[in-house]
Amino acid sequence: MSNSSFRISTLGTPRIGPRRELKFALEKFWAGKSDSEALNDAATGLRSANWARQNALGITNIPSNDFSFYDQVLDTAVMVGAIPEIYGWKGGETPLATYFAMARGSQGGVGKSNGVPALEMTKWFDTNYHYMVPEFSKTQEFTLASSKPIKEFKEAKTLGFETRPVLVGPVTFLKLGKSADESFDPISLIDELLPVYVDVLRKLHASGATWIQMDEPCLVLDLDDA
Repeated sequence: MSNSSFRISTLGTPRIGPRRELKFALEKFWAGKSDSEALNDAATGLRSANWARQNALGITNIPSNDFSFYDQVLDTAVMVGAIPEIYGWKGGETPLATYFAMARGSQGGVGKSNGVPALEMTKWFDTNYHYMVPEFSKTQEFTLASSKPIKEFKEAKTLGFETRPVLVGPVTFLKLGKSADESFDPISLIDELLPVYVDVLRKLHASGATWIQMDEPCLVLDLDDA
């Protein structure tokens, strides 16, 4: 049987780049020595190189949306519009400044003079990888506030790569979050959250995606009846 009979998949490649290119591009941007256009150009180059490298090595099922400027949970929070009021977001596509304020805090704030804190950071399932903890409330509303998964799928397709978009699943996303109200369980927001995921899936399908990966690592833990 020839190798062409098999579909070979990967979980992706390190987004930092073989020579830590993303780290240096981010530090330069945060220091005010480059602008968002230069940062996005660096990110585009890294994604393109990662897809091309996997393709050249014979990978036939390449992921997209595995790239992030900070972490996948933060990307998901921004995608579904779970952005606390303190960050000054007023709707529409989420600005990069808002994204990094959620990730790192902001000395000058986003539309505020006294700055804003970052979201809480904690360990990803007892590993040394960390993620930013989403914040939810009983009156939480969700909306599509970032089309990153769709944009990166189209970006890969333009370069000739048919990719498998990867999303943090809605159950895991809610279970990894927190609420200031300790009596409130974020998983109760699942019915409000799902329409945004449906919107993303429809947009990916319309763009030509035939296979979408939904990661739900929380489902391997001990679960209660709910």
